[in-house]
Amino acid sequence: MKILLLGKNGQVGWELQRSLSPLGEVIALDRHAVDGLCGDLSDLDALRATIRQVKPDVIVNAAAYTAVDKAESEPELATRVNALASQVMAEEALSLDAWLIHYSTDYVFSGSGQKPWQEDDAVAPVNHYGASKLAGEQAITASGCKHLIFRTSWVYGARGNNFAKTMLRLAKDRETLSVIADQIGAPTGADLIADVTALAIPKIVDRPGLVGVYHLAAAGEVSWHGYASHVINFARANGEQLAVVEITPIDTVAYPTPARRPLNSRMNTQKLRDSFSLHLPDWQSGVTRMLMEVLNK
Repeated sequence: MKILLLGKNGQVGWELQRSLSPLGEVIALDRHAVDGLCGDLSDLDALRATIRQVKPDVIVNAAAYTAVDKAESEPELATRVNALASQVMAEEALSLDAWLIHYSTDYVFSGSGQKPWQEDDAVAPVNHYGASKLAGEQAITASGCKHLIFRTSWVYGARGNNFAKTMLRLAKDRETLSVIADQIGAPTGADLIADVTALAIPKIVDRPGLVGVYHLAAAGEVSWHGYASHVINFARANGEQLAVVEITPIDTVAYPTPARRPLNSRMNTQKLRDSFSLHLPDWQSGVTRMLMEVLNK
């Protein structure tokens, strides 16, 4: 099996380099051209030429425009990377009879209510990032190519920046932290996303009927405030010297950003668990493992 991995140096892409390697030959690209191959999703012609040259059995797209606030002032670029590039990949996957594995987001929903989102719930993104990701999903579905779209949320990795690292850095210098308490979701590790992807690929090869959209997130739910409290309590219990004495819960309206954020990022993962016979661990176990890596460095 030949796998073309795009976005190899992102949080999910980095983990996919590991998890996909036992499945076959992995050609992993980032936005910089190597040996005539280009994984830059903003260069649609080069992307199309790369796919035609590699002729993969599976395309795994872990690249995206993810700067949520910046997308409000760069809507054309966000659309090009998240929507138009997805259409190119889908068209080429169809031509090759290849599978396309693509990652999307809970931001395709309105973020209202408290019920976990199901795959067939009505979509209504509240910012341009969400709209661009939805357009990418729709282009893939409309193409008729064999595809898996994994919608996920609150993604973190031990490599690179993440919310937990930011909280730890601030907690060393500040006595009080103010953290949003009315947005609810499940912190989901890039390693979990990558491992589920690697488990899913052999199954879809044998069972093409598994094509479609799936929600992929860790089990449980928490607010950003609860997440921050978990991180700081764990770090302190493991010997970290922190200045923080109070973590103050605040509402989203008290922390205005260029892009609106959904309050409800809960995701119903029943379809994924049933279809692929998977267990999704609780968010605490993944975060704890990530913290152990971070704190031991």
